[in-house]
Amino acid sequence: MSGHSKWSTIKRKKGAADAKRGALFGKLSKAITVAAREGGGDPEMNPALGLAVQKAKGANMPNDNIQRAIDKGTGAGADGETYERITYEGYAPGGVAVLVDVLTDNRNRTASDVRYVFSKNGGKLGTSGSVAYLFERKGVILVPIDSVDEDELMEAALEAGAEDVETSESDYRVVTSPEDFTAVRDALRDAGIEFENAEITMQPQNSIDLDVSTAKQTLRLIDALEDNDDVQEVFANFDISDEVMAEVAG
Repeated sequence: MSGHSKWSTIKRKKGAADAKRGALFGKLSKAITVAAREGGGDPEMNPALGLAVQKAKGANMPNDNIQRAIDKGTGAGADGETYERITYEGYAPGGVAVLVDVLTDNRNRTASDVRYVFSKNGGKLGTSGSVAYLFERKGVILVPIDSVDEDELMEAALEAGAEDVETSESDYRVVTSPEDFTAVRDALRDAGIEFENAEITMQPQNSIDLDVSTAKQTLRLIDALEDNDDVQEVFANFDISDEVMAEVAG
C-alpha cells in the first residue's frame, strides 16, 4: 500500500475526515454533476458517474445529495456553471512526483492556488508531462486480508479479468486495467467477497521511500493540496514504512 493510502487511513481513524465532511461533500457533488453532464444521469450506463456515486456513498454522502448532484448535471446546465478538468504535475520534497486532478470554473485562479501550495510547502509545480509518465491508470480494489482466502480471491479476480493480486500488510490489492475494472469489481461482489475500497487511480510505476523529515513535509503538501476546493484527487509516488509513519502520526 502506498504511503499516501496509509496516511489517508490514519486520518480517517483520527476523525480528520469527519471535520472536513462539508468540503468533501462539495467536491463529490461537483464530480457527480460533471460526470452526469458529460455522460448522462444513469450510473449503470455511465461508468464515470457510477464511480463518482460509489465514492460518494463510501464517504456516507446522503442519497438526497447524490441525486441533487445528478439532477444538476442533467439539467442542461441550468446553474450556468461550467467546469474544466485539468491535471497539474509537480514535485514534493525529496523528488516525489505529484499529480493533481482538479475540476475548476476558473483556470487562472486554480493554477495560482496550486502553484502557491507547492511553493509554500517545499515543492515545485512542473510542466505538463514532467511526471505523468511515472504513473499508470489502473483499477485498484482493496480487500481486507482476513476476510477471504487468498486462493479464492485470486481465482475469482483473475477469472474476471484482473491483472494481478498483490498482498500488503493488511489488504489484498486487486489490480485491473481501467476497462476491466467494473467487471472485476462486480464479479468479486457477486462472489460474496467484501472490499473496503474500489477505484480507478493513477498507480506509480515505482515509489520513493521517505524518512521522517521528508515524510512530514510531503504529507503537509499533500494535505494542503487536498484542502483546495477545486482539487479532486492527488496522486504521488512515495512510500512510508510503518516505523516512519508511526513517528509522523504520533
